[in-house]
Amino acid sequence: MLGWGSTYGAIKSAVVDLIREGKSVSHAHLRYIRPFPKNLGTMLRSFDRVLIPELNNGQLIKIIRDQYLVDAKGYNKIMGIPFTKHELIDQIRKML
Repeated sequence: MLGWGSTYGAIKSAVVDLIREGKSVSHAHLRYIRPFPKNLGTMLRSFDRVLIPELNNGQLIKIIRDQYLVDAKGYNKIMGIPFTKHELIDQIRKML
């Protein structure tokens, strides 16, 4: 999972729980968007699947797909409330 901003807590909790279950998942969190970290493209391409949860229409995923040509999947929520750990766990399980 690749996250940024306020999604950190829910993503980290979801990934920790899934790792405890023996699932092969990981989490990277961007502290800044521009410029991206130099190794971001290499890191993203090393994974079979990338999920980017965003509390908006998906601005980050558009940039990631465009700049790095990675077939990342988005999970968006625009209801004004944060993701829950369980929402993200369910979404990750669907991808696995």
